[in-house]
Amino acid sequence: MSALPHEPSPRAAYADPHRLEAHEGPQTLAELRAALAVISPTTLAAFNAELDAARFGAAQDEVISRYRRTVAFATRPEVAAAVRSSLDGTADARPVDDLFAYLDGRGTAA
Repeated sequence: MSALPHEPSPRAAYADPHRLEAHEGPQTLAELRAALAVISPTTLAAFNAELDAARFGAAQDEVISRYRRTVAFATRPEVAAAVRSSLDGTADARPVDDLFAYLDGRGTAA
């Protein structure tokens, strides 16, 4: 493995292919831009244009989040498979209690 920023680290496997956690995927704008450049120069140009046009705060956060998901969809087969199975109805449905347990646990992090 080289030290190129667009290559995943050894711990880059996603814990849950249905959810992109903050510690997963590119962690800096430089890493995100490098990953997008590998996917498509057009995608990188679109990201830069949207980021430049976005106002500070939530608008920029949304642009960054959307393109982090783009990287996950393009580079992680388990993420693409999870999306496909959700769309075609073959995904295992999770009980609503699991969702509420997850959401309850988010507010109690130390």
